[in-house]
Amino acid sequence: MSDNSIVQSDYHTATPFLIIKEASKALEFYKTAFDAVELMRMTMPNGKIGYAEIKIGNSVIMLTDEFPEMGALSPKSLGGTPIKIHLYVKDVDKFAERAITAGAKLVRPLEDQFFGDRLGCIEDPFGHLWSIATKKEKVTREEMIKRFNALMKQ
Repeated sequence: MSDNSIVQSDYHTATPFLIIKEASKALEFYKTAFDAVELMRMTMPNGKIGYAEIKIGNSVIMLTDEFPEMGALSPKSLGGTPIKIHLYVKDVDKFAERAITAGAKLVRPLEDQFFGDRLGCIEDPFGHLWSIATKKEKVTREEMIKRFNALMKQ
């Protein structure tokens, strides 16, 4: 059994670590668009962010500038990302509106889903994808499977 006593209370078991081209601009975007709180920023002499942390809701997200010489490339340099970060928020419609006003792009429109969420997807100006949702209805696993199967028959 592992000793989890060294895990800080602000961190969950899995914590996203984003590589971002122009991380200092991204920090400001996340504060404006996602109401993120900046916890830490370590700026290198060349102005790049060596390491930073933000908190969105109850979750910490780590980030850094890209460093191609170390193989640390951002979605902008790679031509996209296959990964989405999922955020549950109080009011997804207001959240999306604020993010889009701040510069995010709507990738998937907000819609009520069979599994009980109102959900959509945005891309931030730095190439990261964010699935955003508000829980509207508690759906049991059995009901979710039933609804999924009915949807697949359409």
